[in-house]
Amino acid sequence: MAKFILAEKREMTQKFADDGTVIPVTKVVAGPCVITQIKDSEKDGYIAVQIGFGSKRKLSKPLQGHLKKTGNFQYLREFRLNKEEVKDLKVGDKLEASTFQAGDMVKVSGSSKGKGFQGVVKRHGFHGSPASHGHKDQLRMPGSIGAGGPQHVFRGVRMGGRMGGEMVSVKNLEVIEVDSKKNEIFIKGAVPGAKSNLILISGAGDLIISIPEEKEDNKKTSDQIEEVKTNLEENKSEVKTEASNEVKVEAKPDSPEGENKK
Repeated sequence: MAKFILAEKREMTQKFADDGTVIPVTKVVAGPCVITQIKDSEKDGYIAVQIGFGSKRKLSKPLQGHLKKTGNFQYLREFRLNKEEVKDLKVGDKLEASTFQAGDMVKVSGSSKGKGFQGVVKRHGFHGSPASHGHKDQLRMPGSIGAGGPQHVFRGVRMGGRMGGEMVSVKNLEVIEVDSKKNEIFIKGAVPGAKSNLILISGAGDLIISIPEEKEDNKKTSDQIEEVKTNLEENKSEVKTEASNEVKVEAKPDSPEGENKK
């Protein structure tokens, strides 16, 4: 079974292993996320789970209707699963960082930093033209872009253009530490994207569904009610025993000394 979560990238820092080795890590704040939709092959054509992350004050009316049972979320993303992995999930289930553990190998996907319009040297790694005589203003030029016969540029020729801002995935990153109280995950190495960027974390393992706080509060209140009931029953039994003892004392016969006096 696969486990997954949405997270927000924070800063890079370092952790120390037991032997003193310095490990560069990226801190991310993962979740809490809520399952907003479960798609099936009959209705949607594929099986997937949609989860929401972050909060947003205003939503469009279509999104308000879609999220009326779960809440207002800033991000909605899908993860493909199979029938067996979806059968135990339902809308409203909560996912937290505790579903991951130290030592897990995960895949992290995110949008890379946008660098604007760049030339071929920075975008594709061209070495450029020689910087000798006869190459005026040609140092970072792309050079020839095609044959003269067809009279057009072939598709896929490496040229200058927009760089960055694309979905990048990095596999086999190790989870070094998980702080379930702060919902923080420390991942070894670098993670795609800039600070405060949305990233998708997925890996192999069992998906842990956390119990909502309302249910926990209800359990606590029910336990407290049961304790009060048991205490009341014990107090009632003690009162009954004391009353029975008092009745026995009053019902004692007169002493023989009293009879002789009469």
